[in-house]
Amino acid sequence: MTVIRQMTYQPVGRRAATVETMTFDRLRELNDGGTQRADFHVLAVVDAGHGSVTVDFLRHLIQERSAVWVAPGAVHRWDDIAGVAGHVVLFVPTAPVTHATRELVASPNLVAHWSIPDADWSFVDTARNHLLLEASAPPGDISTELLEILLSALIARLRPAHAEARSINPVFRLFRSSVEAHFREHHDAGYYARTLGYAPRTLSRAVQQVTGRSAKAYIVDRIVLEAKRLLAHDRLTAAACAQTLGFPDASNFSVFFRKATSMRPGSWQATVAVE
Repeated sequence: MTVIRQMTYQPVGRRAATVETMTFDRLRELNDGGTQRADFHVLAVVDAGHGSVTVDFLRHLIQERSAVWVAPGAVHRWDDIAGVAGHVVLFVPTAPVTHATRELVASPNLVAHWSIPDADWSFVDTARNHLLLEASAPPGDISTELLEILLSALIARLRPAHAEARSINPVFRLFRSSVEAHFREHHDAGYYARTLGYAPRTLSRAVQQVTGRSAKAYIVDRIVLEAKRLLAHDRLTAAACAQTLGFPDASNFSVFFRKATSMRPGSWQATVAVE
């Protein structure tokens, strides 16, 4: 099993740049077909062609006029992009400048791939081209702030699936942030209801409305995702995962993982494909 490569944000040419762009041709030159995990966002706009990308162990089929979003920390692999045309935008989590885009970028539940509606395409294309044009200017002729503004415009125009519902539901937004901060220590929905000051039924209804899942299921999914990342990327044992994720012992964690995935942690670690 090949070790997953950790990538750090290293802008080319502009030391202070928080946003970088490249074509899929350039991505193909850099891509070795291996599995990666980055500390920055990878946002792709696909003009034409078909391929696939695996993000956090789920394979997504890439199609024309679609978008791919890989968040920091997500284990991902570009599986088949030989015939894909478009552009890729790399940016640090603090790059967006508007409240709405900052909220969206901070979400731990970013949609990995979605189709761009025909009615939105011309707006997305224009926003993308403006960003590309400014990014191509000589270093001394452009400010970091301008790239961040144009990135925010592109994100706003892309309108990732479910982003609107999540942004207008304050109960879910608070729950999501709280889970992201505390899921390693607190696994029960009751804790979040008490901490946030909502009745359990109110919290559950809000989570169900946005995600289609119960609050408990949302928490379980988040813990399982982190466990998979730890098993695949950091090669942790069940005992180490249990300690990291707040379980009393390896046996307790193994029972939890098997119930959620139908596999024991060690078996999943041995069979997951990260070549």
